Order: sequence, then C-alpha cells, then structure tokens
Amino acid sequence: MAACVHTAYRYYVERIGTLPGPMRDDCAKVIATRDVRLAVSGDEILGVLVLPEDAEGFLLENIALAPFMQGKGLGRVLLELTEAAARRRGFDSIYLYTHEGMTENQALYARIGYVEYDQRFDDGLACVFMRKRLG
Repeated sequence: MAACVHTAYRYYVERIGTLPGPMRDDCAKVIATRDVRLAVSGDEILGVLVLPEDAEGFLLENIALAPFMQGKGLGRVLLELTEAAARRRGFDSIYLYTHEGMTENQALYARIGYVEYDQRFDDGLACVFMRKRLG
C-alpha cells in the first residue's frame, strides 16, 4: 500500500515543498483503524481508497492510483465505490480535502460534483475542503 501511495503522490513533493499527507501516514496504522479498500492485480496494488467516518461526515481521505493506472478508468471505479459505500452507511454526502497546490485534483473533483466549502490547515498543510452531495 505504501509503495502505491508514494508513487501516486511523489511528483507533488517538489511542488508543495513537503511530503503530502498520505505519504506521511503509517500504513499499518491506517489499515488497522480505517476502512481501506485496495484494487489489486495478482500481488500488485493498483489503487488505494481510505474511507473513514468522522464528526464531519463520510471522508474520502485518500484515493491513490499507481501511475501506470492513471487515465484508464480505475479512479472512476474507485470513486463510484466510494459513493456506494457512503450511501450504504446512510450518508447523503462525501467530503474530501486536498492540498491547495494540487490544483488538478481540485479541478477533477469540481468536474464530478464536489464543491469547495472551506480552506484550512490539516497537519500543517494548507488544504481545500470539498463536498459532494449524493443524489
């Protein structure tokens, strides 16, 4: 899982000047304490979803794809699984946050219905918070 996350986020390090939040996570702790879904082929992890619930609602905490899987539809499938999981658990929305410097992520999320509702610091990182209402 760590290898998938690190390769998915590594090109942001120079842009934002530090490790993105998911690269800082202790994967063993994340697996033990959160709902983690993996897309696998054989023994290779192609994608990662981390989907906890907290006081703010249903959180898409992390979605990471192996770089060679980007643009092939796996991200869309993982986002659809996220929405289905949120609905099953009784939520009418999903929220996420991304670093303010990850502008392409913000644009992608906006295209699929997420709306910015806050900007704040999380673990010392300037983040944009977005929410999608589920219909």
